[in-house]
Amino acid sequence: MTQEIVIKGMTWSDPRGFDPLVAASAAFAKSRHGVHIEWDKRSLQGFESTPVDALAQTYDLMIIDHPHVGAVIKEYCLRPFDPATHGTALRRLEAEIVGKSFHSYFYEGKQWALPVDAACQVQAIRPDLLPAPLTRMDDVLSLARDGRVIWPLRPPHVLMSFFTLLANSGAPFPVVKGDPIPRTTALRVLTVMRAFHDAIDPACRNMDPIAALDALAEGDRFALCPLVYLYAPYGRDGYRDHTIAFHDMPALGHAGPLGSALGGTGIAISARTAHPEICTEFALWVASAPVQRGIYSNNNGQPANAYAWGDADVNATVGHAYAKTRMTHEAAWLRPRHAGYMGFQEDGSHILIDALTGATSHDAALDALQTRFDESFST
Repeated sequence: MTQEIVIKGMTWSDPRGFDPLVAASAAFAKSRHGVHIEWDKRSLQGFESTPVDALAQTYDLMIIDHPHVGAVIKEYCLRPFDPATHGTALRRLEAEIVGKSFHSYFYEGKQWALPVDAACQVQAIRPDLLPAPLTRMDDVLSLARDGRVIWPLRPPHVLMSFFTLLANSGAPFPVVKGDPIPRTTALRVLTVMRAFHDAIDPACRNMDPIAALDALAEGDRFALCPLVYLYAPYGRDGYRDHTIAFHDMPALGHAGPLGSALGGTGIAISARTAHPEICTEFALWVASAPVQRGIYSNNNGQPANAYAWGDADVNATVGHAYAKTRMTHEAAWLRPRHAGYMGFQEDGSHILIDALTGATSHDAALDALQTRFDESFST
């Protein structure tokens, strides 16, 4: 009698992060008799902050965020995908994945995860309250002053919005130690963010994207969220009280919806797993076009594969969220990924909050950001 092989996985607790993996694992098990993949889940805040090396001690498979990859290399906690063994499949995925998502997990010459979920900051509206998306941040600010805008500013999302507006203005945040923050543009971005901060509900400071989208979907108070990570399931009929429509981000600069801070998730394999071949087989399979446009998308998943993003049926179920945000995703900005970045992401978010609340001047905040960013390379 063949002994059952149990693979343990960790993902995040939103239906978008949990449901598609459970469904895909059940389908995979039918073709691999004796293999069972079990998924645990943690909160979005835990997903954004828990060190990968801590998870790798317990789990075979992990859903991770690409800014963790520098720390992953330092801790030797993940098993990279081997191009010598799986080169054809990896090259296929590299060509198929939306935007920079595949490359976001490639660091220091190795592929540390495979994208299964693509996201960046886009615009969300209530189509029953706002007939069309806005294309300029100036118009969004006018709507904010009328009390109609919500914007998640809980760490790290306040920093992600800062990154997005900098890159959209043509002067992205540095990714290398010693490169200066583009000060003139950064001061302008802080001025714009402070104007929004003063106009929107103070509760936004404690909102992550899920909380903001829930508030947008409930009642009739809010009509628009200008920068929020795509959560395509909110475009499904009946997912919440009201359906949300997603569109390309409104621009602060003059080149359209460019520079949104890349998000999304990838599937990674623990260096400690006793079943590397099965884990690799599953990861390649769940990232593939047939699975992404089929069972993954059909179970609240938000795919990363372009074949799913371009599929008419996949789009129809979520209000065409993928088609309407494709340009923003293809032109997204890739944030730093060095080993000390995650600590900077947390500290930098609080520096920005102090600037937006008036606890510190914008100049002092930029000085603090620069110092903390440069220090992060020594962590």
